[in-house]
Amino acid sequence: MTANQIGRYSKFIRPIAVFTDVLIIAVNCFFWFNQFGLDNVYYFGYLLAGWFVLAFILGFYKVYRFTTPIEIISKIVKQGFLFLLLVVAYFPFLDNFMFDVEVVLQFCLSVFILITLSKFFLFYCLKQYRIITGNNFRSAIIIGYTAEAIRLKELFESRREYGYVFSGFFSNKVVNQNIKGNINSVKTFVVEKKIDEIYCSLNEVSNEQLKDLIDFADENFKTIKFIPDTKEVFTKSLKVDYYDFFPVLSLPKTVLDEPVIKFFKRTFDIVFSLVVIFGILSWLTPILAILIKLESKGTVFFKQGRPGINENEFNCYKFRSMRLNDSTETETFKNDPRVTVIGRFMRKTSMDELPQFLNVLIGDMSVVGPRPHLWSQNITYSNKIKKYMKRHFVKPGITGLAQVSGYRGEILQDTDMINRVKLDVFYIENWSLILDLKIIYQTLVNIYKGDTKAY
Repeated sequence: MTANQIGRYSKFIRPIAVFTDVLIIAVNCFFWFNQFGLDNVYYFGYLLAGWFVLAFILGFYKVYRFTTPIEIISKIVKQGFLFLLLVVAYFPFLDNFMFDVEVVLQFCLSVFILITLSKFFLFYCLKQYRIITGNNFRSAIIIGYTAEAIRLKELFESRREYGYVFSGFFSNKVVNQNIKGNINSVKTFVVEKKIDEIYCSLNEVSNEQLKDLIDFADENFKTIKFIPDTKEVFTKSLKVDYYDFFPVLSLPKTVLDEPVIKFFKRTFDIVFSLVVIFGILSWLTPILAILIKLESKGTVFFKQGRPGINENEFNCYKFRSMRLNDSTETETFKNDPRVTVIGRFMRKTSMDELPQFLNVLIGDMSVVGPRPHLWSQNITYSNKIKKYMKRHFVKPGITGLAQVSGYRGEILQDTDMINRVKLDVFYIENWSLILDLKIIYQTLVNIYKGDTKAY
């Protein structure tokens, strides 16, 4: 790998992406809106200005070599939705107001599809270019020889599409054939070998060494990044606040705490629940009500208090799938004699959960989120499992990542609950619209295929 092959083309990628997007918007603007009698030059200027303001706020062009396709899709969906609002917002201010919903939707859909295709085409071509030619790579070294440092080195070597060439470890604490030298030799090596990025283990350097390395990186236009090692707090996306000129690092809240995201998710919940209530529950409820009443005495609906957001109790609704009993705080188990024949069918197909769309409409639940546990489970596991209570940071869901990943039904051992909580926390910390849609889709697939733990 020669010097001129390493990391010399990245600066052109973003301008190419921007130019392509501008061209797509311009062509579509002049093609679709000629019939409106608009001054297309002004309207194009308005759209362009709005597009870049949104792109700046949403970080639309912050796509790096380690960015995942899911993150790119999430950025496109957010940008596309807000851009649609921007397109529509112009027309009420026209003197001769002309608005054609079909044309506006065709324009936005055309822009959305073409920009999505161009973005993924560029993303894919760049990855293939790195893999096939070995060009557009960045050289990297790692200071420290810890388990996490070794994992990073293995990642560089296994994921060639990320575009990194690993050039060696440096450590004062370990001496073996994998170590290029000690920390004092890093500067000379970086300059002579024209290294692009320095990854530094926080466990292996002192504060003085760290400050010296940062100064060296600044002076030589090198990128320095840090490996969290065992300091779990550093695995979060740290937020920098300035008290006057004093920088303070803090852990940001999850994306689901942001007002815009809350509004967007709530709107989605309302629309989705209304579709299910009027499209399914309106005709299915009378049928199931008759079958439930014919088999056993009791109400059609079952109501039970469950812990919700901030551990506030709410009444969770279901179609009654059991005979009347005094052990409702005991979870269902395989071949549970309390479950009726029609109840077993409803549980197998998850029909018993459908009334929870009323909970969603009311605002107690969300379509997707951590499943609401029994109070008895909350009491048992809240002090037993790390981060268990983080499940209550958001509204509980009708379906969730844990459920579609195989962790539903009876808890046979603590690891079942531990894995469930891990996935719930992952969902909260990594929420995206795409993830919600994927979970909903997988839920439908599991219902169609059948779930062995649904009993």
